[in-house]
Amino acid sequence: MRVQLPIGPAAVGAESRPEKKVIRVSELISALSYALDLTEGRPMGHSVRSCLIGMRIAQAIGLPVEQQADLYYTLLLKDAGCSSNSSRLFHILNADEIKAKRDVKTTDWTKVGWESLQYAVTHVATESPVPQRIWRLLQVAVSQQKDSRELVKIRCERGSEIAKKLGFSNSVAAGIHSLDEHWDGRGYPEGLCKMEIPLFSNIANLSQTLEVFYANFGPEEAIEAATKRSGRWFNPELVQAAKGLSAVLFKGLAEQDLLGKVLAIEPVHRQLTANDETIDNICFAFADVIDAKSPFTYRHSNGVADAALEIAEWFGMDDQKKRELRRAALLHDIGKLSVGNDILEKPGKLTNEEWQVVRNHPYYTYEILRRIPAFESISATRRHITNGSTERVTGLA
Repeated sequence: MRVQLPIGPAAVGAESRPEKKVIRVSELISALSYALDLTEGRPMGHSVRSCLIGMRIAQAIGLPVEQQADLYYTLLLKDAGCSSNSSRLFHILNADEIKAKRDVKTTDWTKVGWESLQYAVTHVATESPVPQRIWRLLQVAVSQQKDSRELVKIRCERGSEIAKKLGFSNSVAAGIHSLDEHWDGRGYPEGLCKMEIPLFSNIANLSQTLEVFYANFGPEEAIEAATKRSGRWFNPELVQAAKGLSAVLFKGLAEQDLLGKVLAIEPVHRQLTANDETIDNICFAFADVIDAKSPFTYRHSNGVADAALEIAEWFGMDDQKKRELRRAALLHDIGKLSVGNDILEKPGKLTNEEWQVVRNHPYYTYEILRRIPAFESISATRRHITNGSTERVTGLA
């Protein structure tokens, strides 16, 4: 990820510079986390809802406020590395990797049985002829553990790296890195066991599982799923704390103002304010997340930003406008995280249905960026460029 300092000096003197609205880092990260949700096949808001659940559990177990601040960003950035293994997963399954990521969240893949078998049958080489499907299924079965460890390792290392480059603590980075470790030692990437697992990781893993089952099946099924995995996936004490909160654990998660709720619970003493350089670095980080989705888009967003700035220079655009333009260019494809690699990397002609998926991605870009007051001009520009495509898709989260 490239870290770049402000473009140049302010165009006007400090005495005449208009007062800027204070922007919190949490305001940016929480809104942009909606893009990470798309990559994982979840409805937008999954990470924010997981954060609300995790912070409630943290308060219930008496986690010190200082640690709650780091947990807060661990929860929002838990999926920061999610796009980095998308292409690899697609090539392993030879099928839609977003659907596979979505459905694995409700599958207890550590237990060999009908559930894991059904998952494989419905997600491996689904469009291939029967003989090829059978052969691919056998290959996946043989290399399942090796492939799973590799995929998690890619994802968690990349997510941890992004957190460090954004300036978050080692505790946040470690919490992201060990997100998929399980209490019984059968998780990935290191096979850590019980107290070897960072507490933030186990809270985040439990919280995301509760959120997924809540969203899919309701609160009772969510608690039941956590209970079944207690002592295997999760610290039993954390599961007990969640069960004790069952009356309030999921309160407000179905309401519209999720971003307002998650901003309100950020520990006050550690609220981070974003200056121009911080905003730029966050944009660079998410541009890298976007471009990591496919090897064919390596540094695409940065390339668009560089080209846009060259054109802006030619037109004599002022420094602040150039900064806004660069941010828009870096994030112009953020909605593309909703498009599966089976489409992005398809060698042949796309079907009408596949083209519609591609055409929908500007809608997601607008829906993500419009949630950030500081990006009002960016989201408005993006909506104008897409010529109304944001209004062609309805019924989305």
